Amino acid sequence: MALLAEHNVTATPGRRVLEVYDADAFLGDGAALDAGEVQVVAGNGYHLYLISLQPDMRVQITIRIWDTPPEPPADAEGHVAVSLESETGILVIGQLDRGPAPDDVVLPRPGVYEGNAWWTNRQAAGDYYDSTIAELPEDAPRGWLTQAWHDCPVTERYVLDLAYIREPEPDDDDDEDDDDWA
Repeated sequence: MALLAEHNVTATPGRRVLEVYDADAFLGDGAALDAGEVQVVAGNGYHLYLISLQPDMRVQITIRIWDTPPEPPADAEGHVAVSLESETGILVIGQLDRGPAPDDVVLPRPGVYEGNAWWTNRQAAGDYYDSTIAELPEDAPRGWLTQAWHDCPVTERYVLDLAYIREPEPDDDDDEDDDDWA
């Protein structure tokens, strides 16, 4: 198995949610978001939701494209099979209520990608967040929490190990629009 591309994006989970979706995808899927609450990462084929245990500390998202994706590592806290279709070949990392992360991910080519999502340090980051909030002094100086988030001893990380499977499905809506102009 050969690694073909790797992208690392740092993002903050707005309302504990991070999203990965095609630049032209329709946003939002309540059922997939609800499934993410149960299994940490879930999607509908066009949109993935990654659910953190904290809303304020930055996390690392790594998207790796392989010729054949490897199995998740033994030390991963959890993993799930995923599929993601990208019609444009450009993925956006959304921070829910904070907007997109600054860096888009350019895939080797548009298409359907399948593989595994896995994560590490999710629980440790959530525990650090909860204990920091519980110990927040009433008279904490301005910037105390920001510094505490920066000082977290672990980095929460989500990895998508994907492989190109096939071309994207044709968009039937585009064909109908073309007929309107004839």
